[in-house]
Amino acid sequence: MINAPLSRTLLAATIAGVLATISMTASANLSSRFTDTNGDLVADVPTDESQWINPSTLVFSYTPVEDPAVYGEVWADFLKHMESVTGKRVQFFPVQSNAAQLEAMRAGRLHVAGFNTGSNPIAVNCAGFVPFTMMAAADDSFGYEMEIITYPGSGIKEMSDLAGRSMAFTSPTSNSGFKAPSALLKSEFGLVAEKDFDTAFSGSHDNSILGVINQDYETAAIANSVSKRMLARDVISADDYQILYTSQTFPTTGYGHVYNLHPDLAKKVQEAFFSYNWEGSALKEEFANSGESKFIPMNFKEHWAVIRSIDEANDVTYQCD
Repeated sequence: MINAPLSRTLLAATIAGVLATISMTASANLSSRFTDTNGDLVADVPTDESQWINPSTLVFSYTPVEDPAVYGEVWADFLKHMESVTGKRVQFFPVQSNAAQLEAMRAGRLHVAGFNTGSNPIAVNCAGFVPFTMMAAADDSFGYEMEIITYPGSGIKEMSDLAGRSMAFTSPTSNSGFKAPSALLKSEFGLVAEKDFDTAFSGSHDNSILGVINQDYETAAIANSVSKRMLARDVISADDYQILYTSQTFPTTGYGHVYNLHPDLAKKVQEAFFSYNWEGSALKEEFANSGESKFIPMNFKEHWAVIRSIDEANDVTYQCD
């Protein structure tokens, strides 16, 4: 668990270099750049039409993974569909970090994106991200669990054995890779990072999983949706690691567009998600590995309430000015 002062320190130290204007120690409200007149907690479309953007090329990014090129291929057919629906060229932007993805949207270089669960609050508050959909199973069920894993023979058999050992987190903006385990480790097990165990940041869930398997990390906090996809691709084996803890279910990656995208174009972007035929696609082949086969409507206010509660428990909030 990261206690409040340490949480603020780690967050600032890790992201400040890229998001220099963002402070994470004040109230969790939208940046003053935005308005929220309807109370849905996301930025309104600007009333001044001169602020609307209508780019000839839409730039899309998916949440950072170990090998972004793999996901460029996974998303290729979907992006062709988005081109057909929107009439725009759509470019895949492979990002290496949550911070790079956030800064790209803040700077106007990223128009449509999938932000991971924990990054949604900062993307909404600081980058003007408007999430409207997420992946779900055929029966509309959705979500994943945070797991804490170790390698066989580590000597760590239960959570109390973490005392005096080490754990890898992914990044400070990740829910399952940092925020949720930070809250749960202290509340459920009385374990405080840098007091009861050492920590490191791996950069992604893939890195954390492989780091544990290769014994670079003794334990790691991961999203089991990622490990399921890696298992299905035979990148890893179930015998390579052991699960110490499994959390409640959390919402998955949220997909959306930047707030000032021309309203007509924004509607077409949404249409592209909801009209996409998953059958026979690389997208279905990849995400069926974590039980997902469709896009369903969602909203930040309702579906991300539990994530905002975790932020509050960690004393993590975002002031973007």
